[in-house]
Amino acid sequence: MSNKIRREDALNYHSEGQPGKIEVVPTKQLTTQHDLALAYSPGVAEPCNEIAANKEDVYKYTAKGNLVGVITNGTAVLGLGNIGPDASKPVMEGKGVLFKKFAGIDVFDIEIDCNDPEEFVRIVQSLEPTFGAINLEDIKAPECFYIETELKKRMGIPVMHDDQHGTAIISSAALINALEIAGKKIENAKFIISGAGAAAIACTKLYVSLGARYENIVMMDKDGIIKKDRENIHPSHVPFATTRNVNSLAEAVKDADVFLGLSIGGILSGEMVKTMASKPIVFALANPTPEISYEEATAAREDIILATGRSDYPNQVNNVLGFPYIFRGALDVRATEINEAMKLGAVRAIAALAKEPVPEIVNNAYGDNKICFGKYYLIPKPLDPRLITTISPAVAKAAMESGVAKNHISNWDEYEVQLQKRLGIDQKLITRLMNLSRSNPKRVVFAEGENYKILKAAQIVQDQGIARPIILGKKKNINAIVEEYSLDLQGCTIIDIYDEKAKVQLYAEKLFEKRQRKGMTMNEATKLLKDPNYFGAMMVELGEADALISGLTKEYPKTILPSLHIIGVADEVSRVAGMYIIINKKGTFFFADTTVNVNPTEDELVDIIGLTANKIRSFDVEPRIAMLSYSNFGSAKGEVPTKAANARKKALKKYPGLLIEGDIQANVAVNPHLQQEIFPFSTIAAEGANTLIFPDLASGNIAYKLLQEIGGAEVIGPVLMGMKKPVHVLQLGCSVREIVNMTAIAVVDAQQMER
Repeated sequence: MSNKIRREDALNYHSEGQPGKIEVVPTKQLTTQHDLALAYSPGVAEPCNEIAANKEDVYKYTAKGNLVGVITNGTAVLGLGNIGPDASKPVMEGKGVLFKKFAGIDVFDIEIDCNDPEEFVRIVQSLEPTFGAINLEDIKAPECFYIETELKKRMGIPVMHDDQHGTAIISSAALINALEIAGKKIENAKFIISGAGAAAIACTKLYVSLGARYENIVMMDKDGIIKKDRENIHPSHVPFATTRNVNSLAEAVKDADVFLGLSIGGILSGEMVKTMASKPIVFALANPTPEISYEEATAAREDIILATGRSDYPNQVNNVLGFPYIFRGALDVRATEINEAMKLGAVRAIAALAKEPVPEIVNNAYGDNKICFGKYYLIPKPLDPRLITTISPAVAKAAMESGVAKNHISNWDEYEVQLQKRLGIDQKLITRLMNLSRSNPKRVVFAEGENYKILKAAQIVQDQGIARPIILGKKKNINAIVEEYSLDLQGCTIIDIYDEKAKVQLYAEKLFEKRQRKGMTMNEATKLLKDPNYFGAMMVELGEADALISGLTKEYPKTILPSLHIIGVADEVSRVAGMYIIINKKGTFFFADTTVNVNPTEDELVDIIGLTANKIRSFDVEPRIAMLSYSNFGSAKGEVPTKAANARKKALKKYPGLLIEGDIQANVAVNPHLQQEIFPFSTIAAEGANTLIFPDLASGNIAYKLLQEIGGAEVIGPVLMGMKKPVHVLQLGCSVREIVNMTAIAVVDAQQMER
């Protein structure tokens, strides 16, 4: 399912709050005058003197070794063309965000107002003291070939034009595996290349490095087939000029084994595909519209092996599979360049990873338990956490073996651990939840449909394929909000309870059946069913919806009560509990109970532990639990330490295999170094806690709200645990983003209950 992007949403995303997508964050303490004196004058003179005496010490005392320059002149930006350096800046910032997210690499984006290739080279060359590597981006052909070649000659740090080599590396990995599945050898394969720009040239050159033969390649550009006798052939096209007597794509593609498209959408027809060789390999990589649609290609040939640049079809050739990890490996061995051996090392590592058993975390992220090597899985998925520990070491080894590495890695196991820490696997939790929800979207009732935030969130989850929204509220009021804010709720179901008299009566009868021995009358039940929270809960109970979202405008107890009356707690669960997900630069943490149980007993804490652990495991995360207190392992006496320690003992008996520690102070719990130094016996000392169980509601509630407001953490929740069916109560006044996140969690809950 495609992810619909609206112009207004995109502009708001980039402009709201602090404009742009990046900022510079100090990595050292700067709180005292002494700190400032060390950071700048006079203390900064000491590392300056060391670097002046030994230039290589710049990697020891500055951020250069983890800093990449993403540099462009804006002459070939995505599908937008020559829009100039200013207009290219959002793209360059975006590239920097991907470097950071996927490989922990810092980036300065630099947009240069210069179209003269030689001057551009001179400017970038002068920046070598700043960066550990250079990523050239969105520079038009043929100038990009000269610029990259010259910079690689003149600079002593890695330089790569990702538009060329990123696509080449990923598509080459897909090609290796596609040829294997088709039972073909690359040296015998016949290629037709649609497009002759930077990416197409780089792809074809890398295919040749893998064994493809020039005489088996036909390349075409906007003027047609590139032939030996054609006038004014650009030097970069000369090696691929053919002597074959073909004059059109239809002629060239006949009996071809491989079609590579890096050109324009719709250029290849199903009839043309039918003329290709058996088990044809088609890489239609034009974006957003491929050279041939997935539907037309698969309808034309059952034996086709197909890849596109789109995320909504199998085999997405996406540069994010490569560039973060290639630069990571190059930086970590301080390579002087990214050479052919390093690129081929990345190609083979990516291809080999696709043949490995797919871990459950990847299956769950994409909602597909059948992912395995074959025509529908040629290359790994972008969210595979193994990419960094597979590609970066392969690139680093190739750099060392080819003699371009200044720093050598000897302990590869330790290097793998370092890579995982840099990445922060838990940072992908929200992304995994979003992808999983899209794999099988469910019907989610929004009880507060007369609120702008709810309607905006409903539009987003509908656009992104996260859920199928059902909105409760007066249609007149909803339509007024839609008109005022130019919303589009097409595809959403809107129910005006006041127009549903028959359904209200039916639901009231069901409620009366459930609550008649709890003192409720039929008249009371009928009145209650005019409350959207009761109506929505009954929809879920009767299977007319899969999950309920409410609480934006009402206090938590008033919102949860209807669901408790109608849906109730799950079997073998004695109480519900609430959990918040806290995400910051140190990782992802889970706080419980933060919303329901005011002062839980030891046994109630044990129940909360069980509910929390089960929920966290459903996110493909293994809980490391700390029972919080003001004491460390009995260092202070009192009711709270005793309750925490006793709850741990009981929980270990009830839930064998869980990692639980306590009583323990919060700072010690999340600081593995402190635990290793002072409390090495702790079962969570290796990595620290990621799950914090609070001794009472007050402490948990205060903690997450402080982190949210002054700690800069992203907070998701409250996640309601223990209900028989998915119900989630929003934080009063929460943001649209938080509503969308909670909707994804509700959908994943519904998927799991369905299974």
